[in-house]
Amino acid sequence: MAADSPDSAVHHAARQGFSDAAQTYSHGRPDYPRELLPWLHQSLGLGPGSIAVDLGAGTGKFTPLLLATGTSVVAVEPVDAMRAQLLRSIPTVTALAASAQSLPLANASVDAVLCAQAFHWFATPEALREIGRVLKAGGKLGLVWNVRDESVDWVAAITRIVTPYEGDTPRFHTGEWRRLFPSELFSQLEETVLSYRHRGSARQVIVERVLSVSFIAALPTADRKRVEQSLEALIASHPELKDAASIEFPYRTHAYCSTRAPNP
Repeated sequence: MAADSPDSAVHHAARQGFSDAAQTYSHGRPDYPRELLPWLHQSLGLGPGSIAVDLGAGTGKFTPLLLATGTSVVAVEPVDAMRAQLLRSIPTVTALAASAQSLPLANASVDAVLCAQAFHWFATPEALREIGRVLKAGGKLGLVWNVRDESVDWVAAITRIVTPYEGDTPRFHTGEWRRLFPSELFSQLEETVLSYRHRGSARQVIVERVLSVSFIAALPTADRKRVEQSLEALIASHPELKDAASIEFPYRTHAYCSTRAPNP
């Protein structure tokens, strides 16, 4: 890999895991609640005539919601396999091979930058400055995560299966990414929280969802198989999961908005 290729700036777990599991990611990951549309319109100011960047767009899970606002969307995704999956799903979208640290966009050229399930991967002052560069003064940065609702016992059990493999992988739950706000360029974060349920078979919403986690997908085959077997054992033994044709995986969708400061 060339030193200046877009995914050279990507954490090794994301680069390998998301390359290996792009199709599983597309099928197993939840979408985002349509109840976010008012937030996108009102807090982010999206609508016809605006331009938004879907940064770390992955396979395009969040992109349709952005398009539903009427905004023009530019997807940015450094991992080739993920970007290819996005273009198979949404062939009409503009999708650029680039990283958050080096965006091929002009200064002050976009109204909003959205990072869905992604900002923790590149939460550095360098990336935030680059996001600030392409945003218009007063433009919006939106950060969105679907977070497992661990108040449900079997969801907490899934976390116990996954956590031992986490290593140094950047994660939402550590809160490290929050330390960048507020800054000279960006205001304090404003948070909105919604409930969301991912409906489907246990295989899809539990097993495939977990196998799409970057550091799980990047594991050696034997370790990844052990994780899969542990999940299948949980499904087979839990009264709410076993023999269920369809289940609802509970999430809390956390959406954050920050405003780019005016130019001095």
